[in-house]
Amino acid sequence: MIYLITGGERSGKSGFAEHLAKELAPKPMYVATARKWDDDFQKRIDRHQKDRDERWVNVEKEKYLSEIDFSGNVAIVDCVTLWLTNFFVDTKNDVALSLEQAKAEFDKIETQENTTIIIVTNEIGMGVHADTHIGRKFTELQGWMNQYIAKKAEKVVLMVSGIPVTIKG
Repeated sequence: MIYLITGGERSGKSGFAEHLAKELAPKPMYVATARKWDDDFQKRIDRHQKDRDERWVNVEKEKYLSEIDFSGNVAIVDCVTLWLTNFFVDTKNDVALSLEQAKAEFDKIETQENTTIIIVTNEIGMGVHADTHIGRKFTELQGWMNQYIAKKAEKVVLMVSGIPVTIKG
């Protein structure tokens, strides 16, 4: 079962995903895709880790989610935006190659059996128009990957001001 939880920044996506995961499993997995870019980002990661209690199995994986054995688990992947950023930077901002690589990783995790994956993503294209060419390219990448995951997900929830709105399933 794949859930996609999407919405704007600070819309309640992660909190909703965590609540859902705890409802579905006594010891869910939390997969953080953030790359440690600097000290400030490390502080953000540390704060998020402290927010999760002993019920969580914490995994940090920047890109290759298919290396994780999700079988038989309920897992949150948080988040697609940070995950795609890693592909985008590593391919020198090549949208097509980033999309191809991310889709291939997603397809590999999708085939794991007896798994519930709750994927958190951002709707960055609904906000302010990106000022830079690179920002606009990344917004396109994010939108295309969101569409790809949403098509394959059994349930898609849009978070609006902390309110979950089911848009698929």
